[in-house]
Amino acid sequence: MEPLDDQEKIYFAAHSAAYDFGEACAKFRDQNTYPDIQPLENVITSLMTELWDRCFSQGEIRQAFEAALQDMNRYAAGEERRP
Repeated sequence: MEPLDDQEKIYFAAHSAAYDFGEACAKFRDQNTYPDIQPLENVITSLMTELWDRCFSQGEIRQAFEAALQDMNRYAAGEERRP
């Protein structure tokens, strides 16, 4: 197996960060002691701010979230929550 090139390293690092982000969001949800904070809403807002701060446009951010929402049924198979 050949070593990853720089582009592959960037690609896999971004996907690894998404995994870590999901894990941190679940931990926040499960251990949230702030009754006025909706954990997922709170961190998604923070994520969008971070993307904006890294020069993604509003259109790029919106398109990415809308595409993810449209793709949700493909892997959720109509279920509201993972069993």
